Amino acid sequence: MEALVEFDKQGRGVAGRLTAALRTAIEQRRLPAGSRLPSTRELAADLGVSRGVVVEAYEQLVAEGWLVGRRGSGTTVAAAVPVREATATVDFVPVGLLPLRPGVPDLGLFPRAAWRRAYEQVLTTMTDAVLDYGDPAGPLAVREQLAAYLGRVRAARVTAADLLLTSGAAQAFTILSRMLLAAGHRCVAIEDPGSRGVHDQLATALPVLPVPVDDQGIEVDALSRSAARAVVLTPAHQFPTGVVLSPARRAQVIAWARRTGGLIIEDDYDAEFRYDRDPVGCLQGIAPDVTVAVGSASKALAPALRLGWLSAPVEHLPAIRTQQRSIDLGGPALEQYAFAHLLGSGGYDRHLRRARRTYRTRRDALVAALTEFLPGMPIHGVAAGLHLVLQLPAGVDDAAVAVAARRAGLAPVALSACRLTDGHPGLVLGYAAHTPDELTAAVAILAGIVRSA
Repeated sequence: MEALVEFDKQGRGVAGRLTAALRTAIEQRRLPAGSRLPSTRELAADLGVSRGVVVEAYEQLVAEGWLVGRRGSGTTVAAAVPVREATATVDFVPVGLLPLRPGVPDLGLFPRAAWRRAYEQVLTTMTDAVLDYGDPAGPLAVREQLAAYLGRVRAARVTAADLLLTSGAAQAFTILSRMLLAAGHRCVAIEDPGSRGVHDQLATALPVLPVPVDDQGIEVDALSRSAARAVVLTPAHQFPTGVVLSPARRAQVIAWARRTGGLIIEDDYDAEFRYDRDPVGCLQGIAPDVTVAVGSASKALAPALRLGWLSAPVEHLPAIRTQQRSIDLGGPALEQYAFAHLLGSGGYDRHLRRARRTYRTRRDALVAALTEFLPGMPIHGVAAGLHLVLQLPAGVDDAAVAVAARRAGLAPVALSACRLTDGHPGLVLGYAAHTPDELTAAVAILAGIVRSA
């Protein structure tokens, strides 16, 4: 059995690596449908890991549909295993937070004490009515506090009436895709390369058109030639290339929207994190008449809070509210009030200052390690956000490198997994969730994998 499931048994995330190794063995038919797996005790002894690791892996694969567990009959490979697209889960690690995984903050930095105080303040002072069904757009007091913050920090031009609170940015994009479809749009443009998660959320309702990105951001001429009349952008820090939309391109895309009656959807996903200078203001603050702004606390605080928001031009708000009501009746009000308290008390600003110092140090460590272990390979992206891009030599299969890295306990994302069209190979590397020493050790392992490719 050990030869069928090769994986790194050392360090953190062993259960996740075993889960991935078993899943790959089933996909590649090295573990055929219907074959019986050893008991958790037997496999643990065979692999030299704890039984709890095997139990966790089996339970995860049963939940995903890869394995079938029956009392008294053991665990077998499912007769019909799930159909899985090669890039369908590139942003998701089933178990554990592996080094170099992009898109996640350091969850250990979550301001627990400040959040507890904020939550206790809400519980102490709230009226009973707060526990009833409320406005699906979110409590007015929370939206007022958020509007003030966005105006002060992101130079947004929003009021509480313009804002809707959502269950993270993911729900915001789902709402917007449905609104666009109902308004007669037949497609939506996105940056290429871009976020696979955003692509999938939009594609639930509309075809998605890729528009190339260069060192100034999205190519507006290509957008103008497309059939799209709505586009999703990451102007402050493009994902994944890390470029900032240039002033000229900002003017061009605003002119495109006003000329065509188009709509810009601005994903302001990690704009608080700029390390070499003040971040650029949001696009919505320049052109609120043609811009929908989407944001969340997932990168700044934690994804598990599911705190997001969107603002939109007034003529689109009724349709957006209709779509939101069709999805749910509102988000977690107590968490929303606690977030507003954190904003109003200055706790959120203090947390961001601490996070910026930490992430800048870690980014510097990752750049230094890449320069040492993989000299000559270009590093792309401004000093911002939670990730950067390592360009690989032409001809290297970045997807194969990412798979090999996962087997070694790392979680970079192949740049090709973020593309809808062909392009230069590379790796999207996250640095926020691990210490400089952990990042250096991870790059040393990754360098060996890249060189062998």
